Amino acid sequence: MRHLFAALLCVLAMPLHACTLRMAPEDWPPYIYRSGGHLTGIDYELASAILRQAGCKLKEEEEVPPARRQLMFEQGRIDLLLAAFDTPERRGIARFSLPYRNETVGLFSLPAAQPRYRDISSFTALADAGSSLLTPRVGFYGADYERALPRLDAGGKRSTFSSFEQGIRMLKAGRADLIMGDTVALRYAARQLGVAIEALPFVPYHAPVHMMLNAASTTREQLARINRAIALLERNGTLRAIRERYGID
Repeated sequence: MRHLFAALLCVLAMPLHACTLRMAPEDWPPYIYRSGGHLTGIDYELASAILRQAGCKLKEEEEVPPARRQLMFEQGRIDLLLAAFDTPERRGIARFSLPYRNETVGLFSLPAAQPRYRDISSFTALADAGSSLLTPRVGFYGADYERALPRLDAGGKRSTFSSFEQGIRMLKAGRADLIMGDTVALRYAARQLGVAIEALPFVPYHAPVHMMLNAASTTREQLARINRAIALLERNGTLRAIRERYGID
C-alpha cells in the first residue's frame, strides 16, 4: 500500500513538470533584462508568476536579437514569446493566452522638433509630410502603420533599430525626425542615455498583450493551464500588484 501511495503521488506530481516552455531571453528593459546575472523586469516577473501558478517551468535558451528570436519561434525552436499582440496572421502558428497587461505604442521627437509634429494624427499624414521615422525592426504596430509602411519604405523614410538604446542614439544623431515604439521602453532608454524626448499627442496603438505559445510545440492543455493561472492571479490581485509597482496598466 505504501508503494502504491508513493506511485500515486508521483503521477499526481508529473503534470507540474510536464509543462516546460523554452524561451530565448531578450534585452528589453524595463520589461526583461539581466541584472546581477539574473533576469528581471516587468514581463519577467509577470510571466514567472503566471507560469509558476500554472505549474510550468521556463527553460532559458540563448539570448538572441529580435529578428532571430522570431525565426526561432517560427521554426519551433522556442515555445514562448512574451508581450505579443494577437493578430490573425499569427494565429496560424501560435496560440495566445489571455492578456496579462496593456501596451501603448508612442511616437516621440526631440523637444525642439515637437511643434512641427503636434498635429500629426496618422501614419498617412506622417508619410504625406515626408517625415522620417525610426521603428523597431520587428513587431506589429497597428493597421494604420501597416498601410503606411510601403510608402515610408519606398520613399526611404523609415530606418529600423534592434534595441531601444540604439534607436534613441539614432534619434539624437539626427537619423530621423521621429521614433516609434513601446512608450515605457523608449522613455526608460532615453532616461538611461540622458536624452530628452517628448511624445506626440497621436498614439499609434494601445492594446492588451499576451503570452504567445508555439502551436506546433505546445499543447492546448498547456495554454488552458496558463489561462487559468492568469485568471486566478488577476482575481487575487497578484498581477495588478506587479504592474502597479512598475507604473503600468
